[in-house]
Amino acid sequence: MSWETHPVTPDRFEDFADVVNPNRRATHCWCVSHRLRQRDIDELGGGSREQAMRTLCAREDPPGVVTYHDGVPVGWCNIGARAENPRLVHSTVMRPVDDVAVWSIVCVVVRGGHRKQGVTGHLIEGAVAYAASRGAPAVEAYPVDPPGRMDLTMAFVGTKAMFDRAGFTVIGVTDATASQLPRLVMRRTL
Repeated sequence: MSWETHPVTPDRFEDFADVVNPNRRATHCWCVSHRLRQRDIDELGGGSREQAMRTLCAREDPPGVVTYHDGVPVGWCNIGARAENPRLVHSTVMRPVDDVAVWSIVCVVVRGGHRKQGVTGHLIEGAVAYAASRGAPAVEAYPVDPPGRMDLTMAFVGTKAMFDRAGFTVIGVTDATASQLPRLVMRRTL
C-alpha cells in the first residue's frame, strides 16, 4: 500500500473534484466557501465556485493538497497562508493568536468509501509537509472537541483528537462555533 500527497495543481483538479464533489454539482461549495467571500468568488470565477477554485489551483501556492492511496484520490485538505485567505483575514470571530505567519487548515475531507482507513493522518501529514516546503513557520487548525460522536454535517472542521494525533497543540479558542461547539486554535510549529 502506498500513500502520496500532492498540491492540487490544475492537472490534479479532477482528482480534487472526485473527493469533494463527485457529482460535479455547480451549487456545491467546491471548498471555496470557507476561503473566499462572494465578491472574491465573483472576481476569480465569474460567480462560479468551481472556476474560482480552478483559478486558485493555478497559483504559485495552490490552495491545498490531495492524498492518494494506491493511486486513488481519497482525501483533500484546504491549507494555505492565513494572510492569503480572505475569510480568515477579515474574520471577527477567528482572529490571529499572535503575529506568526501561520498557514491554516480550514477544511478536511475524506472521500466516501475511504473513511476509517487512516486517510486523515496521511492527509494532515502531507498538508504539513506541503506548508513546510513553502516556508511556513507553523500550521494552525480550528477544530472542535465534541463530547461524543462528531456531527457529520460539520466534520470538515476536524476534531481535536484528529489534530492531537498529528502533533498539534491547543493554543487558544476562537469566538466561532461549529455544531454549537467552540472552535479551538491548534498549532504545529515547523
